[in-house]
This record gives sequence, structure tokens and C-alpha cells, in this order.
Amino acid sequence: MSDDAIAKYQKEDLTGHRPTWKMGSIGGERGEAKRTSRGRRGSGWAADDPFGLFDRVARAGQAKPSPERRKVLNAQRRALDVLGLEADAQRADIKARFKVLVKRHHPDANGGDRTSEDRLREIIQAYNYLKSAGFC
Repeated sequence: MSDDAIAKYQKEDLTGHRPTWKMGSIGGERGEAKRTSRGRRGSGWAADDPFGLFDRVARAGQAKPSPERRKVLNAQRRALDVLGLEADAQRADIKARFKVLVKRHHPDANGGDRTSEDRLREIIQAYNYLKSAGFC
């Protein structure tokens, strides 16, 4: 076999040697949007779309989706509470807050007073946990 024939065979093998077409190029009305069975205007697909799936796909390029919020576990929420931050805190906010709290509660900053040493340990543990969890 020639190199071109081998390349063609390998490309066809990706789809199991079955013909393929671009999405929407066969078996559907395109162009002006038709009304679906529920009376809504569809995205132009010939198939009935009761859940509006294709409407969302068609609008995906038009409007920016709302930013996804990360799921915060209880341990992460507790660590953020120790640092005095909300669940939507960004990496830079966490680092900045950690630096401020360490400077405030460090024994050297308090003239050698060790009363806030336990609080400092909590802050360091919370920051290390958030760092290992990928928050910062």
C-alpha cells in the first residue's frame, strides 16, 4: 500500500469505516427557525426539542454563560472561615489574607507574647489545607 492509502485507511478506521457527515447537513430543515410542538421557536433543527437542548447549543456562542461556582466542602468552608473569607474567595485574596493574619498573630510581632500562638497554628493549618485542596 502507498503512504496515502495507509493514511486514508487509518482515518477511516477511526469511525469504523462508516461514512460520516457534518452535524445538521443531512435530514433536517435549516434556515428559518420552526416552531416546536410546545409552540416555542426552535433553533432550526427538524427534530422535536422539548427540553430546549439545541436552543442552548445555538445560543452558546452568543451570550456568555454565568461563571461556574466551585463546590466548597465543609472542611474547605471551615478553613475559609478561619481566614475570615467567603466561599468565592480567589487565590490572591486567600494569600493576601494569610499574610495579614500571620503578621498580626506571630509572636515576634506581639513582643514575644505567645497568647495568640494557637490562633496562628489554626491559620497556618487552614492555609495549608486550602493550598493542598487547590484553592491557592
